[in-house]
Amino acid sequence: MNSLVLLFFGLVVFCLGYIFYANKIAALFEIGPNRKTPAYSKYDGVDYVPAKNWLVLFGHHFSSIAGAGPIIGPVIGCIYWGWLPSLLWVVLGTVLIGGVHDFVALMISVREGGNSVADIAAVSISKKAKFIFSVFVWLALILVIAVFVHLCAKTFVTEPKIIAPSLGLIPVAVLFGYLVYIKKVNLIFATALGLILFGVLFFLGQAFPVMIGKNALMIWTLILLVYCFVASVTPVNILLQPRDYLCSFLLIFGTMAGLIGLLISRPPVSQPAFIGYKTEQGVLWPMMCVTIACGAISGFHSLIASGTTSKQLASERHAKRIGYGAMVIEGIVALLAILAVVSGISQSGVEICNLLTESGPICVFGQGYAGLTRSILGPYGMFIAIMILNAFILTTLDTATRVCRYITEELMGIGNRFFATFLVVVLAAFLALTGAWNKIWPVFGASNQLVAALALFVASCWLLAHKKTIRFTILPAIFMFITTFIALCLQSVAYLKEGNYLLLLVAFALIVLSLVMLDETRKAMKLSLAKTS
Repeated sequence: MNSLVLLFFGLVVFCLGYIFYANKIAALFEIGPNRKTPAYSKYDGVDYVPAKNWLVLFGHHFSSIAGAGPIIGPVIGCIYWGWLPSLLWVVLGTVLIGGVHDFVALMISVREGGNSVADIAAVSISKKAKFIFSVFVWLALILVIAVFVHLCAKTFVTEPKIIAPSLGLIPVAVLFGYLVYIKKVNLIFATALGLILFGVLFFLGQAFPVMIGKNALMIWTLILLVYCFVASVTPVNILLQPRDYLCSFLLIFGTMAGLIGLLISRPPVSQPAFIGYKTEQGVLWPMMCVTIACGAISGFHSLIASGTTSKQLASERHAKRIGYGAMVIEGIVALLAILAVVSGISQSGVEICNLLTESGPICVFGQGYAGLTRSILGPYGMFIAIMILNAFILTTLDTATRVCRYITEELMGIGNRFFATFLVVVLAAFLALTGAWNKIWPVFGASNQLVAALALFVASCWLLAHKKTIRFTILPAIFMFITTFIALCLQSVAYLKEGNYLLLLVAFALIVLSLVMLDETRKAMKLSLAKTS
């Protein structure tokens, strides 16, 4: 089979989903372009700031949600279960679950004054539900920050050529924010200037790789943690939003280069469509659905949509483009990752599995992407692939720190954003520098999908309370809850057999918390139904 057939199938379903299915979700909220958004009604110049243009906010949102997940997850899925189930989960998951999840999280937050999903849980379900959700998300975000800081620092050590464009983009972003928001410079001119400077940084990185030497990993980890602190407390339109916006051009360029490379080379599919229902990574369902998170559905997205994006949305008419549209673009990135594995690498399935074990999914993707784009990018394909992944990691890292700061302020009643961010960074530093993150990371995939299920339950309760149909949210919520619950149970059995009591304890705690949230949701829905009848 030619890889273009898979590409065509995926793109057609994505387009149909955005044109038709997303409109059904939009109809639930009766979107009003003239309704004042929280960015205006609660403007504070730091967190609540209307984006200059919807494209700027789209770039910020897309860069923030698209971590390494839409690449790493699909690569692992293809290698262990085959490209067919991975492709179907990415395409159908994006259209029917992921896009819905992101869109409704954004809209209910906008309608609730920019409040987070956790805050909305207090109103729509109960205060107990808010507390459980907040604690759960807070712990997950601390873990995400620690892991992504470590991964980014490790990438800087192994590929010093990406340091100049990665870190050099920070002052360029500040310049962009200053020009657009302070000096009111034309957006097209500011964008062009920012991209030209980014191109200069790219070639500077090639010519002058930054190598520290001794203790490089620890030094880069500390530098990145300092950046997280600064990005969290700086006004969002001065650093975070413009950096993610400019970074999105790299991500989109990389995706387009991969797709064009496919169209030019038209490589055949060289990997098996289906490997087996039960593999060394676990059974196809539910384990594949928690392995491939970003690119199909990810609970982290609801935290971004309700944590930062809703506070910057200038008009509700942009919500579909940003909420559902960015998820579709992420689905295309995941589709590209799948095609890079199944057609960009010519080795047999067994050899790729060995490559995954020896070098990891980033190397597998890099080799596949280089194979697809050789006719366009020449010898730079592997380097571009690593830059894309690092850009994904950095943009998720700074936004995760900011969202975690919001939750810290809410949970602990801290009114000072500097102190709240300091607590977040210190705890993440402990996990990153001691390596403690490595002991609990294996349960993150399931916990991330559990956040998605709980966010969909919160959205369903909100819609029910506002006398709206919940069929678009409750069915995905039930599916994701059952999937995650069974995945956690299977993982618990495995941890018990291995004698890994720390992970067993964490998994058991997640199971208990999820059951409590489910019961709180059931009672809230029962009460809402009683009021409407």
